[in-house]
Amino acid sequence: MGFQKQVYIEPAAAVAGDFASSNPRSTVLAGPGALVADTAGVTVGRFAWADVDGKVTNAGAGVPTGFVHREQQGVITIWLAEATMVIPEGLGVTLHNGGDFWVATKTVATIGQKIFASNTDGTVSTGAAGATIAGHTETDMFVGSAGAIGALIKMTSFTLG
Repeated sequence: MGFQKQVYIEPAAAVAGDFASSNPRSTVLAGPGALVADTAGVTVGRFAWADVDGKVTNAGAGVPTGFVHREQQGVITIWLAEATMVIPEGLGVTLHNGGDFWVATKTVATIGQKIFASNTDGTVSTGAAGATIAGHTETDMFVGSAGAIGALIKMTSFTLG
């Protein structure tokens, strides 16, 4: 991230956290102001966990509560910073538990694989259904487009095939 230093002929396909389609999507059931970023903030384009008090963080145990979609909710609060994907402490967070999203993968992704959420930072890895990936929890999401390590891929809650 940072200030733009070059111009490409074609625009980027997406940014992590963007919707990947117009298919149906759903959000975690919560009342107005019920989910807010915890003290460290919440990074957009990753999975997140909410506690019983509605505090949301990118780290947790078990299946994540939902995925943080990008809706221009990051606020630049660091002096002279150029960009951020972090929702600051205390601001509202909407978590999605269904839909199609763009995510950055830490592993090679093949269409149809399962999505695994890192329990330490909410980032995405991919693998076979039922696989064990250290420090990760299998989610209900699937890989919707292939990609290399670090690439943006499509993630979907719909069964493929």
